Formats: sequence, structure tokens, C-alpha cells
Amino acid sequence: MARTDDQASHDQQLRDAATRLGIGRRRFLTVTSAAAALAFTTNLPSAHAADAEIAPRTLTENPFTLGVASGDPLSDAVVLWTRLAPRPLEPGNGLPPTGVVKVDWEIARDEKFRKVARRGTAKAHAEFNYSVHVDVDGLDADRVHWYRFKVGSWVSPVGRTRTSPARGRHIEEVRFGLVSCQAYEDGYFTAYKHLANEDLDAVFHVGDYIYEYGIDAVGGDRKYTDRTLPSLFNHETTTLEDYRLRYALYKTDPDLQAAHAAHAWYVTWDDHEVENNYAAGIPEKNQSVEAFVARRAAATRAYWENMPLRMPKPDATDLKLYRRHHYGKLAQFDILDTRQYRSDQANGDGWQFPTPESENPARTLMGATQERWLMDGFRKSKAVWNVVPQQVVFSRRKNTTAAASKLSMDAWDGYPAARERFLAGAEDIGVENLVILTGDVHVAYAMDVKRNFDDPDSRTVGVEIVGTSIASDGDGEEHPGNWGTLTAANPHMKFYDGRRGYTAITLNEEHARADYRVISHITRPGGTVSTAASFVTEAYNPGMQRA
Repeated sequence: MARTDDQASHDQQLRDAATRLGIGRRRFLTVTSAAAALAFTTNLPSAHAADAEIAPRTLTENPFTLGVASGDPLSDAVVLWTRLAPRPLEPGNGLPPTGVVKVDWEIARDEKFRKVARRGTAKAHAEFNYSVHVDVDGLDADRVHWYRFKVGSWVSPVGRTRTSPARGRHIEEVRFGLVSCQAYEDGYFTAYKHLANEDLDAVFHVGDYIYEYGIDAVGGDRKYTDRTLPSLFNHETTTLEDYRLRYALYKTDPDLQAAHAAHAWYVTWDDHEVENNYAAGIPEKNQSVEAFVARRAAATRAYWENMPLRMPKPDATDLKLYRRHHYGKLAQFDILDTRQYRSDQANGDGWQFPTPESENPARTLMGATQERWLMDGFRKSKAVWNVVPQQVVFSRRKNTTAAASKLSMDAWDGYPAARERFLAGAEDIGVENLVILTGDVHVAYAMDVKRNFDDPDSRTVGVEIVGTSIASDGDGEEHPGNWGTLTAANPHMKFYDGRRGYTAITLNEEHARADYRVISHITRPGGTVSTAASFVTEAYNPGMQRA
């Protein structure tokens, strides 16, 4: 299928604008800002104010093929999302290249919509790929709500969401899911089918919502026999149209739709939403800075269009995904972005021995501004639990029992000075009950966070819960080939499982509990769920213990 002239024009606008910037390759903060600026200043609805309204009666096919979602709940507000796509696997999604559709929405206190709390009309603009983001306020705190969208005679699936408790309120318990890494071509999203049935207050997705790699006609390891994917998916995503279509493909998955419809999500990204192991303005592959700025701008725009996120402020210089949320007096969630502001990976990336380059004290994973923001949040926190959802493994991971071992240059091991600033700052402030949530590595770990990883007997200052992937790396196995080596080399690693799944995490005033849920298989439908292990860490007595 040919790309639409409108899409091609938009991609050319991004490339032309990036070329005009003339940015030096290593000024990564400027590249980051430039990419986001391009993403949210080119081809906006405000520049097309005269676009014709598309009459609902002309929509002869269901426009709600991608489902609904909600996200970033506050005590009185939540973002509701959908995207109109009658033909989601075609360029343009079966809608005109220009125009606007009026979409009615409502949110109620009951599933039958007899007690409607708020209702209104939003506009789905072609310039935003007919996505809808409604920031509904004036809602009751700590309450389940149901929502839906309407266009003409078409009605969306019903979504369920929940506002958070008021910040100063005492609550007994909060329960949430931890998910990440869902390579479509590696298997079915069966984990989401089971996650949708969990009793959760919210879900944290910590990155790799899509993957940029090409997907063949049978869906990779899904091995479809009942459908054929268009050839336009069988190449790496680089343009805005590529990223938009990739999100559309993922969001046609019924299990992913069910998980979004069942729970409110807090999302942040990692690398594959753009390109594997990119670092701020530095690509993995050999691209010109202008080409990479344009690619990042396209990826940023498509990510926002497809996530239940609020619109960036008009003067924003990036899509700021690090943010803070509170659940009464029980928990503070500091969601990080360790991809958009980081220094380039040291020593050529991969697993390498530490060197003066990797140990350079100037190296950063979060950037100076985000580091200050995190410490300021720690300083002001009055919550029982200080929870940090983020992307890459925080704790030390040696891959041999020898004294000298290679470490992952893409994780916090490749940025030891940044980790030390994190731990030293938390220690100086007196942070207690620290829980770090992680994705990225497609396996599950339960780890103690040591004040000094070089000394196994040093003080435990928190715990890290690493959630496995939804689909990435296929079925997996309980004990991967390096299981014995890693558990022996890292005594703070209390659990390691290589199967697919998700983690259900419960917080109360006495302890934090992690239930590691695993799926029997994902390379064919019908996988069953079980609990591989459960661990708890007691409040004010950090350390992972079998439940």
C-alpha cells in the first residue's frame, strides 16, 4: 500500500526542520529538546483550523478498533483515550488525510451509566491521527469509574478506571501491576488477558511498548494461519507513519485492549519506542543527527498520540515523562525517564569490564535536572513507601563469579556515578522504604539494593522488583542458561525467573509484596497463569524475603 501524500509531507516537514537546526551530534540535551519541539510544533490542528468536520454518518465502519484506555489518574482527574481507526492496518487508518471528527464521551459512577459524573465532546483531528485525549476533572477521589466514547451510532467498548486517593488520606492498601517489553512478533499478549482480571488500582508500564523491528506476514512467532499482515510492517520503523501503524498493530491485540480497558495506566518509555539502546540524541546506528532528530520527533509524536497522557505544555522543550504521583499517605511514585537525557553508553555498549570511561563521575542516566527533581521529591515525601518506577536494572549484576566481571553498559552498572548520587542523596535525606521497579531485561528478579555493591555485607537500603516481559524473547524458561552463574555471582539477587508474565505488587503499612506471575507459554494462544514466587519486604526493615 502506498503511503499517503499527507503522511509523506509530514515526514518531510520533520526532516527539513531538523536539517535547519544544524545541531552538533554530542549536544544531546539540545537534540532531545529539538526532537520534542519538532514533534509538537509541526502540522498541528491549530494550523488547520478550517479543516472540514467529518460527518459521523460517513463512518460506515467501526472507528473504535483500537479500544480505549485511561491514564495518569489524580485524586480528582484522569485522562481518557481512544483513537479512531476504521481500518487500522492501512496508512491513514481508513480516514481522510485532513478533517476533524467530533467524539462524545462520558464517565459514570456505575457500569450501566445511570449515574454519569461528567460528559462532553472532544475533537479528533487528522493532524493527531484522530486520537482523543480527554483530561476529565471534577471526579471523586479513590473511586472506580466507567467511561466510553460515541461517534454517531458507533459506541466504543466500556473502560474501567480509578482515581487515586487524596494525598493526605490514610489508606490501608494499594495494589498495582508492573509490565514492560511487549515485542509483538515474539508471541501473544496472553499475560494481559490475565492482568485484566486482576484486582488492581493501576498499572505501571516501564517501557518498550512497541518494538521498531520489522514484522513478517505471519506475525513472527505468532505464526498466524488465519490472517496475513501487510508487507508495510516488514521493515524497521523510522517515519511518523511507520510508528503510527506499529502502534495500531499492537493495539489491535484483544488482550492488550482488555488490560487497558480494565485499569488506569501510568506509562513511561525506554528505548524501543524509538530505537534499540539509543542514548538521548545519539542513535544506535550510524545516522546523521538531522535524520535521528526527525526520527525521534516522529516517535515522540506517535507515542503521545497513542498513550493516555496529558498534552505537553505549550512551552515544553520535551515530552517530560518523569513525574510524581501520590496514593494517600501510603505511597509516593516517582516515575523516571532514564533514556531521554542519558550520556552515551560507555565502552561501545553491551557487557563490558568497567573502565575510567564508564566510571566517569560526569556520566548521567537521568540528567542533572531530573536528578534534582528526584531528590527534591524524596526530601518532601511523607509517604510510607517511596516507589520509583523506571526502566533499566538498578542493582549490580555480575555475569561471572570472578572478582572482575563484565557489567551491562546500558543499565545503571554502566553509570555507577549516577547510581552513587542516587543512593548517597537518598541516604542523606533519610529515605526509607525504597522500592525500585524495573523492566527491560525480559526476566524477573527480586533484589536487595545494597549501599555498597562491592561489599555483600553492606547495609540493604531498599529493594528492586524487576518485572519480566509481556512477550519479548518468546516463551522463556524458569531457569535460563546463566541462572546458576548470576545467582551465585550476585548474592543480593534473591530470585531469578526467565518466563513471560507480569508482577502484581501490594503495599500496606506493614510490608510490600511482589507476586511474580508467569505464563505457561505465549508462542501459541491459551497460556495459563501461575505464581512463580512471592516476596515481601517489611516496612523499615528492607530486604527481600520469601512470602
